[in-house]
Amino acid sequence: MISLALAYLRDRPLTTALNVLLLAISVAMLVLLLQFGEQARERLERDAAGVDLVVGAKGSPLQLILSSIFHIDQPTGNIPHNSLDRLRSNPAVSRVVPLALGDNFRGFRIVGTDATFAQSYSLELAEGAQFDGPMQAVIGSRVAEETGAQLGQRFIGNHGFANGNGDGQGHDHAPFETVGILAPSGTVADRLILTSVESVWDVHGISHDHLEEDQESHDHDHDNGETTNASAPQSNMPGLEPDLTALLVTYRNASAAIRVPAMVNRQTEMQAAVPAIETARLLELLGASIEGIRVFAWLLAATGGLAIFVALLNMTRGREGDLALLRVMGASPIQVFATVILEGVITAAVGAVAGWIGAHALIGIVRSQFATLTDLGLTAWAPVSGEAFLILAVIAIGALAALIPAAQVYRIDPARVLARS
Repeated sequence: MISLALAYLRDRPLTTALNVLLLAISVAMLVLLLQFGEQARERLERDAAGVDLVVGAKGSPLQLILSSIFHIDQPTGNIPHNSLDRLRSNPAVSRVVPLALGDNFRGFRIVGTDATFAQSYSLELAEGAQFDGPMQAVIGSRVAEETGAQLGQRFIGNHGFANGNGDGQGHDHAPFETVGILAPSGTVADRLILTSVESVWDVHGISHDHLEEDQESHDHDHDNGETTNASAPQSNMPGLEPDLTALLVTYRNASAAIRVPAMVNRQTEMQAAVPAIETARLLELLGASIEGIRVFAWLLAATGGLAIFVALLNMTRGREGDLALLRVMGASPIQVFATVILEGVITAAVGAVAGWIGAHALIGIVRSQFATLTDLGLTAWAPVSGEAFLILAVIAIGALAALIPAAQVYRIDPARVLARS
């Protein structure tokens, strides 16, 4: 029956190819939507895990989240360094991770931070050690894989977040040295270069000696039972303040979710953005567009099923003599019925598989051309749970489309058909 069904399909190659193409396009669209929706959602949730609040310069809260957690947008600006101590001294705050951004190496962002960043993402070293001195850097697993960087290798950062192209924007006077390589974590850290905040300041010629002196003075006064004003100005040189880009905050208790953002927004010149809220808003915006495309894709799949129905219906009418002859030669009504059903199933299955392969291949091609998809962690050949259901649903459409033509074949009277022919 299978060989006979394949022979019938080969007998009308253009019609078969058109039906396969319609189904393949619809499946490819649905697979792309599934892949983007699932992988993007999982990556966003994974990267934002453990971060309850992001504090940064006023601007778009979504932009602040995208730039500080997912590292796929420009920062909203800089904030004073003393905001770090202010938040760390808040009893409702468990952890504050400082970020100082501004440079890249071959498109990978250089992030000035401290040991709390590795704690937030539970990062482990594959080789080497953590940075503990000036101009030392620890690179993510993806950075090491794509750049070929090894321990002890020196590299020069380029200003900005685009891939450096040797146009004189490199900080040749301050090369970094790779002292560690992170084990793969499946988080944004895989594509980051981590160094100390002081190293980022050194690269840009920003003096920060007075911060260390203030800290030593604070510690000394604290030992003597005195306190100092942590919010005092830290530099008299405009434009060369040892600022930070953002702070990643983790709460100590649930009540902090109300008190800390309110304190930041009302009592400072900074803004507080909640990753859970902004991520949900982003997914909601994307979801509306994805849902519209999904409806169109299923309509296209239904159109493919209708095309299969019309093709098989015409086939049964045009081949009544052949089908009647099969009955006379010993084929049972069930076998002839199954042959027609198989034509619909095979057409749908070929279209579904072609669409699945095409979608994943397209992800691989587009991913290599658009860095944002790579930043989101979109991988080409990573099946998601809904794909199997999708392929089965399309095959069911093919079988359903063949059901009425097959039923007509089942009711053929061989003697009458042969007598008429």
